[in-house]
Amino acid sequence: MTTPITAPFAARSWLFAPGDSARKMDKAADGAADVVLLDLEDSVAKDIKPDARKMVADFLASRADRHRLWVRINPLTTLDSGLDLAAIIAAGPGGIMLPKACGRSDLDQLDELISAHEAAAGLPAGQIKVAALVTETAAAMFTTGDYVGSPRLAAMTWGAEDLGSVLGASNQFLPSGQYAPVFELARSLCLLGAVAAEVQPVETIQADFRDLDGLMKRAKMVRSWGYRGMLAIHPAQVDVINSAFTPSTEELAHAQAIIDLFAANPGAGALGLNGAMIDRPHLTQARALLASLRSQR
Repeated sequence: MTTPITAPFAARSWLFAPGDSARKMDKAADGAADVVLLDLEDSVAKDIKPDARKMVADFLASRADRHRLWVRINPLTTLDSGLDLAAIIAAGPGGIMLPKACGRSDLDQLDELISAHEAAAGLPAGQIKVAALVTETAAAMFTTGDYVGSPRLAAMTWGAEDLGSVLGASNQFLPSGQYAPVFELARSLCLLGAVAAEVQPVETIQADFRDLDGLMKRAKMVRSWGYRGMLAIHPAQVDVINSAFTPSTEELAHAQAIIDLFAANPGAGALGLNGAMIDRPHLTQARALLASLRSQR
């Protein structure tokens, strides 16, 4: 078994591209997304999956930037997941996105499967990271806090569409446009679970890819809550997401000022800065902000 991911990992934009379309994979990979998710799950019909696996493997093999090219496989409860891994691990994707994850045991199982394929392909052990979709079933909602120490885990994200389907929900939203309480709960549990596991929390998609103003507002909102990236379904969303999750010059200057102030006063628990009181949690946030920026480079 591999050891958990320990190096800081951050990616602002995670863009899906269907694995059965060479044109869409090319367009996604040639764009500005931090991570491109080559999809073998929902966007690929069952009878097309064998062809899509080969297309994704060939596409990975043709690119020099495989570290940012990840693959969303099918759920571990399906035979397709094993076929997905057998087809694409040797091509060295940067990571695997696991849909319908239901706790630490799923990550342990996935780690064993990836490790076997890495060894067979002569790849360095543990180089392939994992992002888990952790709220897509009712049972998964109760295991979002189970991922501490999970092997390979670098990020956790959530989804409203599959959860809505299993709930039989005809609408995910309140009249105000906000998510209904059960979906807000999923969003909150994902964030809390990711922070507990010390991995990156990633916001789910915005289905209306034409509403870029709404996307910017939403991305900034969830970033202020603690999310550090967001899924995208269209290339037009990428620049908006990257902008929303990139610290401003003012934010960086303020964070550095906090760090410098505590460095000059190492024994202090609380200090004043620009008329406001700051304490050790502010220092922790400032360091995390600068570390996240370095890890994106």
